[in-house]
Amino acid sequence: MQKKIIKRNIDITDSLFPHLPAVLQRVYSARGIKSNTELEYGLEHLLPYQSLLGIDKAVDCLFDALRLQKNILIVGDFDVDGATSTAVAIRALRSFGAKHVSFLVPNRFAFGYGLTPELVQVAVKEFNPALIVTVDNGIANHAGVAAAKELGIQVIITDHHLTADTLPSADAIVNPNQPDDTFPSKCIAGVGVIFYVMLALRRHLTECQWFFKQAIPEPNMSKLLDLVALGTVADVVALDHNNRILVQQGLRRIRAGHCVPGISALLELGNRNPKRIVAADLGFVVAPRLNAAGRLDDMSLGIESLLCDDAVRARDMVSILDQLNDERRIIEKDMQEQALTFLKKIQLDQMQLPRGISLFDPEWHQGVIGILASRIKDHFRRPVIAFALSTDTELKGSARSIPGLHIRDVLAQIASQSPGLISKFGGHAMAAGLTLPRAALDDFSRAFDQVVCDQLKEEDLHHALYSDGELETHELTLEVAELLREAGPWGQAFPEPLFEGVFDIVEQRLLTGKHLKMTLAKDDKLFDAIAFNTDINQWPNYRCERVNIIYKMDVNEFRNKSKVQLLVEHMEMIK
Repeated sequence: MQKKIIKRNIDITDSLFPHLPAVLQRVYSARGIKSNTELEYGLEHLLPYQSLLGIDKAVDCLFDALRLQKNILIVGDFDVDGATSTAVAIRALRSFGAKHVSFLVPNRFAFGYGLTPELVQVAVKEFNPALIVTVDNGIANHAGVAAAKELGIQVIITDHHLTADTLPSADAIVNPNQPDDTFPSKCIAGVGVIFYVMLALRRHLTECQWFFKQAIPEPNMSKLLDLVALGTVADVVALDHNNRILVQQGLRRIRAGHCVPGISALLELGNRNPKRIVAADLGFVVAPRLNAAGRLDDMSLGIESLLCDDAVRARDMVSILDQLNDERRIIEKDMQEQALTFLKKIQLDQMQLPRGISLFDPEWHQGVIGILASRIKDHFRRPVIAFALSTDTELKGSARSIPGLHIRDVLAQIASQSPGLISKFGGHAMAAGLTLPRAALDDFSRAFDQVVCDQLKEEDLHHALYSDGELETHELTLEVAELLREAGPWGQAFPEPLFEGVFDIVEQRLLTGKHLKMTLAKDDKLFDAIAFNTDINQWPNYRCERVNIIYKMDVNEFRNKSKVQLLVEHMEMIK
């Protein structure tokens, strides 16, 4: 894949951060940080909840249900954001004194996404709720909300997905992306939304002396931030200042040993030291194992692991999640190989791929198409929609996009131009889901490619690596690596720094047949480096003596010793 290196715009002539080391001044300047306030991650800097439209109505409904000890049912989603949102809601409500609070998460294979009329029937039969609270879903579930209301059930929607032209007829809707909402952080995750609702409810309960009258200790809401951090990172939302506060505070709790046993057990399975974790560990170690439950089985097990307060039981639960994740990897590998074979054949036959890729195989697993779409998107640098059978006549699709293309808006445009082609859809700028008739796949694929061609130029399809420039040899130290590690949290829209530089190759060898381990030299100093999943047709290359690399600085810990390691993202031979 062709890659282009883009140097970030760095201007520190009038530095706002004279107290910081020069490397951090450059990094923060390149990420558009304009004031020291944006680097302050205390909870006092969180945006206030009052500007969230509908939050007062939600609090009134919740307080009424709590006061009368009504049956409250949390309806979650089958991804990590949905699981953590569910756990936050239940843990908070129980700490407020709720005695009858349960959860229901739809099995994706039986019910699909969100609060459907069919799920409402299950809810009534199993839980007889007086109040349903959706978390990380609901904004597109008009029929499900109507079905609940017809049965006399109150409904609160808490969500963060983009809205349709009309809103469901819920008793309260809290979603920063609904019309007329003035909450500044439009990229908050679903878990962040329900956390804010619980903050507002706790404030109301305090003001009316609920905790005093019920002889309940006033809950410390920061105890929920490990869950909020996990859901925020896992949902790959943009880490604006508010989201960085939520993530950083959650990381601090985990590092201090104050997290739920389920997260501790998942970190242990991933061989991560909780005292040293960063946001990426939540995204690449904890989230996939938790997600596996929703992909292959039922996310209820994942939610229970986050609600469990017994370390032994939690460890047993997450060991099952780990097994499911291993199974998911095998399924995904087979699906990816099939997809790549198919796309390479298209390249041979047509000389080029469509700009918008649609993929379908009747044997593909519905729970894994999202991660397949993501992998193919990364491989070919094109927006991808992977489809699997939902029924004999219906397909479920999972879409992943690249910067510059708002994938939900693309689906909305297709739905507008060709009514009936898409049965339903929803999502974000970078990820979306949809349903369409199986017979419509070819027409949809052509329409999707055409809209993408209209919106993306050829140069948009080149993989871009954004460089923070070169580091001087004296900056390639353990101290600087530690500094950068702690300077985050890094993530979507606030990326971890990437540097570039020319190094001499001293040694190179393959690990496990696909990872290139190298010893590099610069100015007579040696550095360990590793490039994961290298092209074994190119590397190792023993004729190459010098390389230009794009890399991250990392801290490699082995046998209680720490040293600098360069994580190579891209390398080019220098002849």
